[in-house]
Amino acid sequence: MNNLLKGMISGGRKAVFVGAAALAFSLSAGSAMAQERVGDFALLDQDGLFHHMAWYDNNKAIAFLVQASGDAATEASLASFNALKTQYADQGIVFMMINPLGEARATVKADAERLGIDIPVLIDDAQIIAKAMGVDKTGEAFVYDPKTFQVIYRGPADAPLADALAAVVADEAVPNAMVATQGTPVSYRSLDQLAQSGVSYSEDVAPILAENCASCHREGGIAPFALNSHTMAQGWSPMIREVLMTKRMPPGQIDPHIGNFRNHYTLTPEEQQKVIQWIAAGSVKDGNSDPLAELTWSQEKWAFGEPDLIVKVPPQQIPATGVLDYIDVVVPLEGHTRDRWVRASQYVPGDRTVLHHTLNAFIVPGERPSQGLITRFSNPDQAYITPYIPGADPHVEEPNTGGLLRAGTQLALNLHYTTTGKETVDASEIGIWFYPDDQIPTERRLGDCACIFTPTWTDIPAYDPDFEQTAEVLITTDAEIMAFTPHMHFRGKRMVFDAHYPDGSVERLLNIAQYNYNWQMEYQLVEPKFVPAGTRVVVTGAFDNSEQNKANPDPSRVVPWGQQSWDEMFFGQVYWKEVKSNPEVSSN
Repeated sequence: MNNLLKGMISGGRKAVFVGAAALAFSLSAGSAMAQERVGDFALLDQDGLFHHMAWYDNNKAIAFLVQASGDAATEASLASFNALKTQYADQGIVFMMINPLGEARATVKADAERLGIDIPVLIDDAQIIAKAMGVDKTGEAFVYDPKTFQVIYRGPADAPLADALAAVVADEAVPNAMVATQGTPVSYRSLDQLAQSGVSYSEDVAPILAENCASCHREGGIAPFALNSHTMAQGWSPMIREVLMTKRMPPGQIDPHIGNFRNHYTLTPEEQQKVIQWIAAGSVKDGNSDPLAELTWSQEKWAFGEPDLIVKVPPQQIPATGVLDYIDVVVPLEGHTRDRWVRASQYVPGDRTVLHHTLNAFIVPGERPSQGLITRFSNPDQAYITPYIPGADPHVEEPNTGGLLRAGTQLALNLHYTTTGKETVDASEIGIWFYPDDQIPTERRLGDCACIFTPTWTDIPAYDPDFEQTAEVLITTDAEIMAFTPHMHFRGKRMVFDAHYPDGSVERLLNIAQYNYNWQMEYQLVEPKFVPAGTRVVVTGAFDNSEQNKANPDPSRVVPWGQQSWDEMFFGQVYWKEVKSNPEVSSN
């Protein structure tokens, strides 16, 4: 038994019970009985791949083996579990493991490789899933129904599990749903202490909701309801639990184990535990004040005060129904009469219910725009004007960083709208803030796109659940990578960015494990990532063209590249600064 496992057994790691009274969980119970409803959930495995239980509902069941690294009970159960996998994997049984200790991914991966395990090991960082399932020992097997979200068997991973799987495959009730077994105990001492001491709404939960949810879930926000009081949080608590368990909210979240990002959109394990425990205990209010009700939000349209330049996008009449072609418009920058350095920009949609996203390019006097200008910086001094992406923040350049917006420049916009059943007009505006005339930034925001267009695009086969494509960009100088932006359509499943260094080593920079077409963020590093000249950033994206993808317009279709959402795209945008020992500034 390894030291980490010993530490867990003695209660060294916090965990929290994930039950709710409506789901028949008992805070005092040491383990869950078979036939209890755990609920839907999602976890990442040892390779950073995302597994959502509802996605597997076209299978009869999911068989889990409780795993811990270096654990004798796990290893003792492995042979029989693997044998059953060989027998039942093609009969509608999915085989996985679950690590209830939240061990480090590298540790779990190394142990799996040591044992020759080719089964996904789902790592429960917050331990809320394992607790909900009733995991109390390693080496035990669980059978989980992805349609009802119930545990329908728990016990040894040998003959009783074989009997259970035979019954499931035959569409019969499991004869012995709970069988006693031996294994290394898994302790939730810290979690149990949290349950005993209680979680404060005012001191623990409200600050988490205010920081991570309320900016969208407020009056006038983009979310469908406001979390502006304890009453609202309590009323929506079953939904809050569900979206935390399935990692559906906060939206746009990325793999928290890769890189250090300002906008990772994830809750820490401790934050998840507190919110789930508060819900399990009845979502009660404590104290005389309500922090959510006391939140105030700026009513100002512009994030940084009145812009130096406001670009009015021509109003677009959007019909109630139908599929709209992308709209291309060219907007003169009226009032921009001299060259100026841009430090910030903001896209304010006229009607965010219909505007899905935009792309833009510059038309510089004497030049013609090209598609490449949307994603590539052909001129290192070129300014950056933010497009519109749902949920994205206004763009502010890093200190001493900016690009030049020349007098006479026009902005070419590519607008994507969706209809909502109601006619409307979108009259958007773009605000631009400049540096003072006597300040010329010496740093430049550069970028390139690992993009796939029609010449190199490979059509996505019908019904393919995991079709990968790859593109890359070459960074020719020493550079500091600042940010990444993914773009795919409804079939987009995941996207990873890997740095391939000149010395042959490879480092993962970003893992968007559960890509969502509705939330296409620019993920910004807390600290720029230095990469040497000659680094290739290889971007791999996967598409889910199966019936299990609930957003898929037509799984029977072979999918080409195209601008409309029912076709597909592949953009892996990378932004960086060039590292120069003696920076030279172009001002004309």
